[in-house]
Amino acid sequence: MNLQAQETTVQVPQFGKGKKYLIITLGCQMNEHDSEVMSAMLENLGYLPTESLEEADLIIINTCAVRKKPEDKVASMLGKYYSLKKKKEDLIIAVGGCMTQQEDSAYYIKNRFKKVDLVFGTHALPRLPHLLDQARKNKEPIVDIKEDYAGREGLPVKPISSYHAWVPIIYGCNNFCAYCVVPYVRGRERSREFNDIISEIKSLERQGYKEITLLGQNVNSYGQDLPEKITFAELLGELNRITGFNRIRFMTSHPKDLSPELIETVKRGEKICEHFHLPVQAGSNRILEKMNRRYTREHYLQLASDLKSAIPGVSITSDIIVGFPGEGEADFADTLDLIEKVRFDSAFAFIYSPRKGTRAARMEDNVDYKEKERRLQQLNQVQQKISKEENDRLVGEVLEVMVEGPSKNDPKMQTGRTRTNKLVHFPGSTELTGKLATVKITEARTWNLFGELKGVVD
Repeated sequence: MNLQAQETTVQVPQFGKGKKYLIITLGCQMNEHDSEVMSAMLENLGYLPTESLEEADLIIINTCAVRKKPEDKVASMLGKYYSLKKKKEDLIIAVGGCMTQQEDSAYYIKNRFKKVDLVFGTHALPRLPHLLDQARKNKEPIVDIKEDYAGREGLPVKPISSYHAWVPIIYGCNNFCAYCVVPYVRGRERSREFNDIISEIKSLERQGYKEITLLGQNVNSYGQDLPEKITFAELLGELNRITGFNRIRFMTSHPKDLSPELIETVKRGEKICEHFHLPVQAGSNRILEKMNRRYTREHYLQLASDLKSAIPGVSITSDIIVGFPGEGEADFADTLDLIEKVRFDSAFAFIYSPRKGTRAARMEDNVDYKEKERRLQQLNQVQQKISKEENDRLVGEVLEVMVEGPSKNDPKMQTGRTRTNKLVHFPGSTELTGKLATVKITEARTWNLFGELKGVVD
């Protein structure tokens, strides 16, 4: 595991020796990576990981603010942790992440849950060791939601996986979609320096990692804010040329910034996986305009057509919001029509969730909630049918699979992912974890595939 990176910004004593920590992560892949950074920091302080709430001397909840449901979950969790604090007075409970970067949410947690010792936002991550040192000494809860972008580069990281690593290439977002809180909690776009990314990736390669995923709220914007302009396609092409990884993935791509150059780079890059997560959010031009997405359904359909023409077998997945303020039946019908035309391999669909401070939160939400639920159910039925049909096409094919380990539901089965990010289950040994295998697909289901092991690539 990679604990190497450089030193944290603030040096503190190893006050975690003999103690254990548990991090609970909600939300996106960027949050998962932040939790890996926290893990490395904590282990540098002497803490050891545990999966038991009862054993933990430090519990950190890394929160999400994209929808209301994860926020409600945080409140529920904190209510349950009250009894843990009564049993272990020196237990430290900390809440961080996107939810707590919002001032109202941060002080709501501080004032509502008196047993919370530390509340910190996304920008406070470099200061975490120092904040924990303060929290264990102070009687009053500490809140740090200061917007300070300094100190992020060079933080240590402990990837959860032994073969796959997340690599952020750009932080924040400039798009200000009407429904989205991300620009407010992650800040404006800040591309990492090209040489810093290359240095980190070569370090991961030396440690034996076989697969990386480049992360950003919009990876397609990478480089636009750097003094020496470089495009995401150029970065991706260079990584394909100079690294020995088996696979290079990336997410997320904003449709308005997906260039012909990027499509060509993925087409030619033998290490670059043929998968685009390309959130459409809605299929109605009227709703797309209200969302401030800055593309039309026609543009999106052309992108999907270009991808499929240029890259045979490419997988396109998406995010879709149902019940956005003002969405009528005709708008919803346009979304269903777009799904049918694009034929996503899978799509994550959600009922619109108002986020305080966003433009959409001030719009009249005139769609009845039961109607939103009905539309979500109908949309999911359409998408599930398409997902199953797309998977059916793969039966009989022999696919390359990166083996992730035993299936959660059946330890006799191994689980892995194809280059197009489809989940495959097959009988095999745990010794295959982290290896590339060839698997013949024998059965297709809506969300996954089943097969038989044919061989091991490496």
